[in-house]
Amino acid sequence: MSILVNKNSKIIVQGITGSEGTFHATQCLEYGGNVVGGVTPGKGGQTALDGKVPVFNSCAEARDKTGANVSLIFVPPAFAADAIMEAAAAGIELIVCITEGIPVAQMVEVRAFVEQTKSRFIGPNCPGILTPDEAKVGIMPGFIAKKGTVGVISKSGTLTYEAVDQLVQQGLGQSTCIGIGGDPIIGTTMKELLGMFETDPETEAIVMIGEIGGSMEIEAARYAKENVTKPV
Repeated sequence: MSILVNKNSKIIVQGITGSEGTFHATQCLEYGGNVVGGVTPGKGGQTALDGKVPVFNSCAEARDKTGANVSLIFVPPAFAADAIMEAAAAGIELIVCITEGIPVAQMVEVRAFVEQTKSRFIGPNCPGILTPDEAKVGIMPGFIAKKGTVGVISKSGTLTYEAVDQLVQQGLGQSTCIGIGGDPIIGTTMKELLGMFETDPETEAIVMIGEIGGSMEIEAARYAKENVTKPV
């Protein structure tokens, strides 16, 4: 099984017509992810990815027309905070923002806004989520992972790849790999993801990778000790 994303996830890409959005949306689609549309204000009615997916003017329109439940954001830092809040306001269940350089003051506002909705937010400044052989929502290199039973949570993008590669070399596949981002204000914490992996029946162990700075890792370790029955 997996958490957050799987082969049935319907993904839209905000900023799909930009160079980064086009490149990585193509990679997600080629990996097997169900990319159903894109969002670029003013370009609604066009298509992207060589005509494979429709482009909409807003997340609300994209959700209405495609039933999207995941949004992947490749929007420049100046507009990314608004893009996150737009996705949450549209009722998108899972929002993944890859953009780095969003001002902390804006992220304080974003987190407060998202917490008033039913959306879950991953990022910003993160590599996203990969459920091997099912869906890639972000920039992780899919070829390094393989299907299995180890959940991966990481604050560092590069160390996510390193951990996944080392697991595979030891014959251990992954259920879902999640890069949560290393910014001071992020959407979903290690502690929250530990809880999700704990309740996932097909995740048997968890790898958690922190970085220097902040207390999130300490809080997650305490939570794991008291609430997680699986090896961490």
